[in-house]
Amino acid sequence: MEQEKYGNLFGTIDLLSEEHLEIILSTMDNERALYFLIESVKSAHRKGSFTIGETEIISKAIRVLLK
Repeated sequence: MEQEKYGNLFGTIDLLSEEHLEIILSTMDNERALYFLIESVKSAHRKGSFTIGETEIISKAIRVLLK
């Protein structure tokens, strides 16, 4: 049986409960922090939050970080 979602982060990460959110927050390390930052930027881009120039800068910055 599929558990009902509590919420969603950035359009890509399902939250199952308030406790799930607390676990994400309390166990975050550098790798997961970078993942969440990238997902948040992608979400903002999909919502039209950035200009074309800003999108290019952010895209390049993410590629540099992921190398």
